[in-house]
Amino acid sequence: MDPLTDQQIRDSFVNCTKGEAKRLRLPTDFGETPWQDLDFLGWIDPGAPQRAYLVAPGRDGSPLGLSLRVPATANGSAFKSSICNICLTGHASSGVSLLVAPLAGPRGREGSTVGSYFCADLACSLYIRGKRQPKLRTRQHEESLTPDEKAARLLGNLRAFTEKVTADAAVG
Repeated sequence: MDPLTDQQIRDSFVNCTKGEAKRLRLPTDFGETPWQDLDFLGWIDPGAPQRAYLVAPGRDGSPLGLSLRVPATANGSAFKSSICNICLTGHASSGVSLLVAPLAGPRGREGSTVGSYFCADLACSLYIRGKRQPKLRTRQHEESLTPDEKAARLLGNLRAFTEKVTADAAVG
């Protein structure tokens, strides 16, 4: 992913107000972001762990930011392990979270949302490149895909999610 400035990130959000985007907290380690290893930038709000954000390349190549939230009922999964729907990394149940995004446009303002299961730390790009391992190791499926092929799959899964969020709005 190409490096982004604070302002580019704030300007990229499509499913929250300009005021909310202006007030959001960037990652505490934003200055050390490993852009060369990222397919998208994702983080949990350091002051409000029920809020998360991601910025991905939009269809037109410009950044596309989404505001996400962790539903209160997402904690305490009965499953022993889970798989991220975006990068397909296996985790202990606490390593995967349901993240819900308000839809962009009028339907989102009316309360309509879409959700998916993500790595709880939004570090999908680092997992597929072997730069980070799940905290509690679960049995990982062996894959013959290269990191570049895994990155292409991740971006395809992420694009499918972002397209659900932006389907009724005129955004990249």
